[in-house]
Amino acid sequence: MPPVSRLLAAVATLALIAAACAGQQKTADNQQASSTIEEVPHEGGDTGAAPTADPAAAFVQVDAQEGFSVKMPSKPQEQRQKVTIPAGEVATAAYSLQTPEGVIYSVSIADYPEKVVAARPPEAFLNEGRDGLTNQLKGTVSNEQEITIDGYPGKSYTVSSPNGEVKARNYLVGPRLYTMLVLYNPSIGAPGADAFLGSLALVNPPPPVERAGAGGADGGVGDGGIEGDAGVDTGAVDAGVAPDAGTRRRRGTR
Repeated sequence: MPPVSRLLAAVATLALIAAACAGQQKTADNQQASSTIEEVPHEGGDTGAAPTADPAAAFVQVDAQEGFSVKMPSKPQEQRQKVTIPAGEVATAAYSLQTPEGVIYSVSIADYPEKVVAARPPEAFLNEGRDGLTNQLKGTVSNEQEITIDGYPGKSYTVSSPNGEVKARNYLVGPRLYTMLVLYNPSIGAPGADAFLGSLALVNPPPPVERAGAGGADGGVGDGGIEGDAGVDTGAVDAGVAPDAGTRRRRGTR
């Protein structure tokens, strides 16, 4: 896997791992809850209260210091890390949580040096975000669509894997790649997934990165000094959380 793909996969996947570990710890302390995707019992229609209620009604707004906001079921865990690649430094941040029903919500970012993004078409980053996550989860892609947020390009897709089903979105906003995902047991579902995925709002986003010329959609142009195996190890990137700040702007389209 190319180093950019490995980095993107690491950010997204470690956000999942961080949330799952947090959920498992909660379960150890509170033995009634079931924390893993596989163990969640069928909760179908016996709760009586809110099958028809809007699941997003109880969501809270998370204002990230990195310049975006999103709505999630509760306050997420945050992690940040900086990763060095030959072309410079990539700053990452991830906001993730696991609900009592075992559904994992995560939004993560990777801020690349502009020269890395300028050397490749947006589609290359979006495809690598999709492929990196799919490969890490050993899954298959379906329901893929091109989307936008505030005019910036994005990709929406579903990944079916042995660990559950994932609804995901990637956006390339200037030199930043966003990865949003919801991991859940398909037999139970995640009623709040679409509300979460559609809630991303950018705060003072940068202008699009200037590109010298058009390249092949999958990185046929040079990749800004990150060719070959640049030593970006998926195990080197941690998921994490940030203080609250910022205001909201337009939501992404589906």
